[in-house]
Amino acid sequence: MRAALVSLGVAVVAALQAAPAPAQNGSKRLAAVFAHPDDEGSVAPVLARYAREGVQVSLVIATDGAAGGSQTTIPRGPELARARAEEARCAASALGARPPVLLGFPDGQLGAYADDPVRLFALTQRIHEEVQKLQPEALLTWGPDGGTGHPDHRLVSAVVTQLVRTGAPGVPERLFYGSLPAEVMKAMNPRGAPPLLIPQAKLLTMRVAFTPADAEAARRSMACHKTQFPAEAVERVSEAATRAWNGVLLLAPALTVSGGTDLFRAP
Repeated sequence: MRAALVSLGVAVVAALQAAPAPAQNGSKRLAAVFAHPDDEGSVAPVLARYAREGVQVSLVIATDGAAGGSQTTIPRGPELARARAEEARCAASALGARPPVLLGFPDGQLGAYADDPVRLFALTQRIHEEVQKLQPEALLTWGPDGGTGHPDHRLVSAVVTQLVRTGAPGVPERLFYGSLPAEVMKAMNPRGAPPLLIPQAKLLTMRVAFTPADAEAARRSMACHKTQFPAEAVERVSEAATRAWNGVLLLAPALTVSGGTDLFRAP
């Protein structure tokens, strides 16, 4: 009997340690799961809006960002990973979100996980563990196109969608896909979006309004990613996003064709 009680006590302690901290004032929870530090820019005004309204907003970033060094003199590898981790913390703070959860998987290599069941399972398990800890009522990630087509983006989208579709414990059904408008893609890259990446407008049925203050928080968040965006690029892309979104961010619900105006409420 004593051994059984000890075992029960250990199990209870473990469960309490794994459980998320109680939400303050009964606030809702929103989690955005992306591949890289800076991916949150695709939904940044919405993250800022909900954080401003008292929602507990969390970012889960799968990779260490160590390969994204095209706009910085910091060498790729551990030094760049450390810099991008600080940038991710800065960006989350600018949005009013909680400190980001950085999983540290190798940047630029997730696409190859599709051919490696062991590594794919490890990634799936880690993302599930973190989402389960956060217990969000709604999730955001890239669509199956990966926004820009990046293989890392695509795989993170597939893993998050898999967790939702299979009803994994602690994972909500309310999953929404972010994307980048063609105008923003062109501002980021003069060549614009590659073919077959921009979702059809009829699929973007979740229309979430945000304020100019939220847009400004998104701009400040983007400016945190100094290794990725020169100051002039931040201004150029932010201006294009302001015109394209016009105060309303369009998202695609993952599991239903019905939309709405609030991530936490059915239409």
